[in-house]
Amino acid sequence: MIRKLNVSNIQEASEILRVQVPAYKVEAEIIGFDDIPPLKETLEELMQCKEQFYGYFIEEELAGVISYVLDESGLDIYRLVVHPDHFRKGIASSLITFLLALELPYERVTVSTGTSNSPARDLYKRFGFQETKQIQIGENVWLTSLEKNLAP
Repeated sequence: MIRKLNVSNIQEASEILRVQVPAYKVEAEIIGFDDIPPLKETLEELMQCKEQFYGYFIEEELAGVISYVLDESGLDIYRLVVHPDHFRKGIASSLITFLLALELPYERVTVSTGTSNSPARDLYKRFGFQETKQIQIGENVWLTSLEKNLAP
């Protein structure tokens, strides 16, 4: 089941961190870079962010999270995390499908991930995202931006 999360609620924010930190630790290992900002985010910082969050629950356990910001330039996926205990269960795909099905006023969806994180890049490409650019964020560490245009 997917439902909206209230990041300003301390209990829900704590649950998001419980999923987010181990997920980003795995990404840090994949890309060889442990200075990923959400990996070091505090509870207070998370609770003050302006993103909208949805969570994927297995029974009552939060197993995955997607967040986004919607503005005049489109919808930007900020986070897509799945707790490592729930990898390979289709949770990330379900969260992307859910988000793309929301009736929000946008024509473009963007997301960024570590260039070395081929599982994430492949996931977005399966949903029709195309790589638009790469930027270097550290020595031998690159981010890939991907975009999906929905305009006719």
